[in-house]
Amino acid sequence: MARQKGPIKYIGTLGDIRHFKIKNTEGYFAGMIGGPTAEQIKTDPAFARTRENMSEFGGSATAAKAVRVSFAGLVKSIADSRLTGRITALMKKINKEDTVGKRGERSILISQFPEHLKGTEFNKKNTFGSILHATFTITPNVDRNSSDLVIAAFNPRNSINAPAGATHFRIVNAIGVISDYSFNAETKQYEPENDALNMKSNIVYSSYLDLTTNIATDTTITATLSGSPAMPAEVGVLNVIGIEFYQQVNSEYYLFASGHAAKINNIF
Repeated sequence: MARQKGPIKYIGTLGDIRHFKIKNTEGYFAGMIGGPTAEQIKTDPAFARTRENMSEFGGSATAAKAVRVSFAGLVKSIADSRLTGRITALMKKINKEDTVGKRGERSILISQFPEHLKGTEFNKKNTFGSILHATFTITPNVDRNSSDLVIAAFNPRNSINAPAGATHFRIVNAIGVISDYSFNAETKQYEPENDALNMKSNIVYSSYLDLTTNIATDTTITATLSGSPAMPAEVGVLNVIGIEFYQQVNSEYYLFASGHAAKINNIF
């Protein structure tokens, strides 16, 4: 595939060359028309490796979607346009950790290899560490169905990099259950090993806090899964910490369009 460098920008086909734009990518691209048919890819032995790659990529994308759905509220307000792609790539790394399954059917063992997801930022331009500089701890309970976020007393004026015009902020503690995924030979699809708990989540916000007022005491935010379910070995619990900014107008708080941050702080 070629990248177009000239000043002429157009999309379409010219002779045997197709010109196109890739979403979220700068510049224009060109490629030859043609290629294998869908039937060839599905059945031709020459494309066996392609089918294996497509299968595992599809499974990784399915697992990544589970993360996006679990934290849908935060994804909508905080995430950049490439978060899903980043998480899909990380799921593929987890997929490659399976040394038992055969190619095209390797499991996605999130519970066994959580380190690949830990620290993932929802927005690469606004990393959580660059926005909030206060000291905090996140402690899950022994049953893995609840998490306490404790932020030590701090001065927001010195410890928060807030967008211009913001008057208030809220801290977020969120947990979401993501099951391991395995290949179902009958359906030819990747499916969660624990469908009942997969994507079960809870997102909890602090009160609206004034950016000009010292936080004199520790702030504790507890996120607990409804029903306090038992957590089996085949699931991981993602713990996300975030911060959102608002502008107060009279008695209303209006969420900013940008400037927020969140990250997967831990998986337990």
